[in-house]
Amino acid sequence: MSTPPPADPLPPLAGGAGGPAALRPLLDTVLDALREGALARRGPLPAGGPDAVTRQLLDTAGPVLPDIGTGAEEALRTFVHALARGSADPADPLCVAHLHTPPLALAAAADLAASALNPSMDSWDQAPAASALEAQVTRTLAAEVYPHATAPDALVTTGGTESNQLALLLARERHGPVQLVHGANAHHSLSRAAWLLGLPEPVAVPAPAGVIDLTALDEALTRLHHPLLVAATAGTTDTGRIDPLPAIADLCARHHAELHIDAAYGGPLLFSDVHKTRLDGLDRAHSVTLDLHKLGWQPVAAGLLAVPDTAALTPLGHQADYLNADDDTEAGLPDLLGRSLRTTRRPDILKTAVTLRALGRRGLADLVDRTCAAAHQLADLVENTPGLELHDRPAISTVLLRPTGATDDDIAGIRRTLLTHGRAVLGRARADGRLWLKATVLNPHTTRKDLEALLALLSHPAPLSLPEGSTHR
Repeated sequence: MSTPPPADPLPPLAGGAGGPAALRPLLDTVLDALREGALARRGPLPAGGPDAVTRQLLDTAGPVLPDIGTGAEEALRTFVHALARGSADPADPLCVAHLHTPPLALAAAADLAASALNPSMDSWDQAPAASALEAQVTRTLAAEVYPHATAPDALVTTGGTESNQLALLLARERHGPVQLVHGANAHHSLSRAAWLLGLPEPVAVPAPAGVIDLTALDEALTRLHHPLLVAATAGTTDTGRIDPLPAIADLCARHHAELHIDAAYGGPLLFSDVHKTRLDGLDRAHSVTLDLHKLGWQPVAAGLLAVPDTAALTPLGHQADYLNADDDTEAGLPDLLGRSLRTTRRPDILKTAVTLRALGRRGLADLVDRTCAAAHQLADLVENTPGLELHDRPAISTVLLRPTGATDDDIAGIRRTLLTHGRAVLGRARADGRLWLKATVLNPHTTRKDLEALLALLSHPAPLSLPEGSTHR
């Protein structure tokens, strides 16, 4: 009778008292692979374009599901290195295309703890401390938005899209099929949410100067039938513009319309004494979208939907006996199902709590102020560089620019050339009927030298030919 082969040792778990010891050597492998991958990339994103990046990844990674596993160290080293080498790195000052922030190291470290502990935020018995922490932090942040409210609250979301969807859902549950009115500058998620929720086709009000035209909004609210929901924006995706919030709130009050403000980008200006007055009127909204994975330097995801009274969230209540049985709730166990449309969800609030405590209001304000100042410095450089044109001074930290005399095709070509050669990640935005290169500055470590290097690339988007074997671009 043959002897069965010895069983492979069970892979260790991340949680429990023994979890940290199992994680420690693996973290060394991950950190080394992140560093080596970034060095191999040698820039803000990998060169070669989609086909080359895909080919390099497949060649490096090999089979995903081999018959016999390669072991934890090899698998981590291989895939983390491959991903780091093939990533667009928002920590690189030349990676400025999108509202995609470089996360703080302390927030990423907190996210590791959340992954290791792995509480699920759908019932108290899965997340006793995490649910209490979430309640504390969300109420604290909601009070920043609604400083004069008696019971402000906020829900944790995956970002602006989910927050905007929840805002429309709550308005529908309060009033029935609301008519959404938003600016032509609004985020696409609003019209998508109206479609998803079966609401009437939204009415888009012109925004010729990048913000809602107040006369056009007044006319729209006059002719439309109730119930009405106006969605304003504090930080548009293309230009960072902030709608005239107090005037919009006045119009909503006059026309008995509700107001939602999408402040996914601009919301963290609240932390800054220098910039927070630009959000005057925010507290007059019935709901506000915030994203701390934009101007809050959190790893994705860190979205919020704030409301002035926790009672506004009542329509989200839901009952599932295995998660929030009536007798458990009556006995005092917190009911978490009404805190999200999702069931299983991560304790994303931990990284935010760590960041708020570690930096405090002054530390967060400093990051906001530095980032906005860097954007203004970039605008100054554009204005003082012959051959470049600036669209307008930055409203938050987004700068639109283009070479003088360039066509729209030229602009698109410059952007793709920079991407293909891995030299810079610039976005694109249409304003005043023309296509512009978009730089969304979100890295508070950005220096004047970094900004000068970015502008220099616009004259020579493709690298000069280099000697064979050169390691410098």
